[in-house]
Amino acid sequence: MSSNGTILVVEDQESARESLVELLRGEGYDVHEAADGQEGINKINQLDLDVVLTDLMMPGADGLTVLKHVREFSPQTLVVLMTAHASVETAVEAIRAGAQDYLLKPLVFDDVLRKIQNLMSHRQLAWENQLLRREVSVHFAPDRPLGRSPAMQEIVKMIMKVAPTPTTVLISGESGVGKEVVARTIHANSLGKDNVFLPVNCSAIPENLLESQLFGHVKGSFTGAVNSQEGLFQRARGGTIFLDEIGEMSSPLQAKLLRVTQDGRFQRVGSNAEIQTNARILASTNRNLDDAVRDGSFREDLFYRLNVVELNVPPLRERREDILPLATAFLGEFSQGKARLGSAVPAILESYAWPGNVRELRNAMERAALLSRGEVVLPEHLPARLRSGGPAAAPALIEAAEAGRLEDLEREAIVLALRKYGYNRTETAKALGISRRALLYKVQRLRELGCPVDAPEETEARPE
Repeated sequence: MSSNGTILVVEDQESARESLVELLRGEGYDVHEAADGQEGINKINQLDLDVVLTDLMMPGADGLTVLKHVREFSPQTLVVLMTAHASVETAVEAIRAGAQDYLLKPLVFDDVLRKIQNLMSHRQLAWENQLLRREVSVHFAPDRPLGRSPAMQEIVKMIMKVAPTPTTVLISGESGVGKEVVARTIHANSLGKDNVFLPVNCSAIPENLLESQLFGHVKGSFTGAVNSQEGLFQRARGGTIFLDEIGEMSSPLQAKLLRVTQDGRFQRVGSNAEIQTNARILASTNRNLDDAVRDGSFREDLFYRLNVVELNVPPLRERREDILPLATAFLGEFSQGKARLGSAVPAILESYAWPGNVRELRNAMERAALLSRGEVVLPEHLPARLRSGGPAAAPALIEAAEAGRLEDLEREAIVLALRKYGYNRTETAKALGISRRALLYKVQRLRELGCPVDAPEETEARPE
């Protein structure tokens, strides 16, 4: 059962403890209780807690002892100290020791609820800020086009059907086809769209670290575990966790993941305590998981749990209608809308096989935007492998010229020659086989069109 958060109340006075437990449960919190500090410490070791609300003065382990244990064992848990010994010194000592707040007895229940609610909001905001810092270098435009080809339009229709549901989706396809973009589009149209989207590359993280990252760990559970840590399944509550390249996950981790897909429950590394999550699971693979199930490298039961709905993203070579729209979108992104494709470039792009799929196309457009300085992208701005992209390239170029784009080709030839000869008009005209006067006329026309026919400020033209 989901709740507003999990709280432990540590209070040696039974009536006060029971009143607090009843109050907090009535507000939808999952509440546990302890009758003294030592019992509280034991439960902190067992439970996944958002907040510990502890009395300061207790026999045996007092509130400061409980606080110190929380800071060492579960640093992400927030602590509020309750004290009848109202003094500035007590409050300052508690805050210095790591408490988030304190309450004075006799308690005012409205104050208790207000402070708990503020702490829960602060905790969520802190986590979201941490995620933002983690992903600040990961660029994603929510409105990035998936493609206009019939195959991609069918995928878009299916996304719109499954996105508002909690259904697990398996996204398959070759590396670089855009599986994460599909996953993010599902999340952006889901009921949890205002919560986090957490991508995890299962093939890039060692098994022991991947287990800890997914499920969390308790202090001392392995070498280097100096503090307890929440896992991504816990942090993704209400949002989406995207397991990229799920086919590379080890068999032991597959077994743990199966439990999460079945009932949303898991355990941290080194702990027997059960933790509940309602995170939606999306997964992707570039492997044939049917074959992996047959050869025993992937669990059949997990495969069927993940493969409730499968979206197979075709390689770019099988949906050539998407090449130019995607190239144009990427080029606009990297040049802030300034650059455009020259007339000879579309034929080159469409004739290339794109073994790296959309990822390779995106990288090529980033390069082109840089080398063209945000102006007209010419063939020379494309990677060499594209310009020699197979026997289909030359006929395509000829067809492009014959289709009425000779004027564009002439313009690009002039711009290219000017650059090659250092913007020296005489040498450029000689290389093009036209008179210098004719070149000057054409240059003037091109300048009026905004074409780059003059030497950049940092480059001096060669003397005539």
